[in-house]
Amino acid sequence: MGSLPIWLDDERACGYLPDRQARSGFVHPSVAMTPKLYSQLIALGFRRSGNYVYKPYCPSCQACIPTRLPVASFTPDRRQKRCRKRNADTRSVVRPAEFDPRHFDLYRRYLAARHDDPHKKPVSADDYLSFLGSRWCDTRFVEFLIGGRLAAVAVVDVVDDGLSAVYTFFDPEFADFSPGVYAVLWQIETAGQWGLPYVYLGFWIEDCRKMRYKIEYQPLLGLVGDRWQPLSNHTFNEE
Repeated sequence: MGSLPIWLDDERACGYLPDRQARSGFVHPSVAMTPKLYSQLIALGFRRSGNYVYKPYCPSCQACIPTRLPVASFTPDRRQKRCRKRNADTRSVVRPAEFDPRHFDLYRRYLAARHDDPHKKPVSADDYLSFLGSRWCDTRFVEFLIGGRLAAVAVVDVVDDGLSAVYTFFDPEFADFSPGVYAVLWQIETAGQWGLPYVYLGFWIEDCRKMRYKIEYQPLLGLVGDRWQPLSNHTFNEE
């Protein structure tokens, strides 16, 4: 792969740990990104947001740990088994990453319920697609239907050695079905069916509640010290 030009943004307040500053390194836009190149980069701890591929470059913090789950070794816990049971009749439909007004309406309702900010500018269709879609990535929008109604959408990237969980949004009316958990379980099962060894779950941050849940999917691996190693019970073995 060789070396890639990395563009560092300015330091800013961290969106996960409010008492810290954050900085990201982006693969320079001059690089012709491809699914194969991204597959190599995600195995090195990079992620994408829209067309941009990035990695935390925080000089004084190493809290963001890239994670992936070996699907063949996954063992669901009691909560995950209950979620599977509740969703026994949930139907999934895999669609291309294209604009769908039903998805966009669900996305806006999800944001309003979970991230309500009366001073924030309403999200536009362009904002939505530029965040979740990509012109170069192999992305799928997976619908989850409960009783014939659109309950959730999971945005999933297909890479050479797995599926990458990008984002999941859902109808608050179906919160009791734990659609976020079920979306991850679906990705684990589907990766196995497609012969892909991993599900990439993004960054685990021990001290951030909304990023801590990933430790519940075991055996979770974290990229620590340039080596994928087990993450378990909020501890890891760093050598």
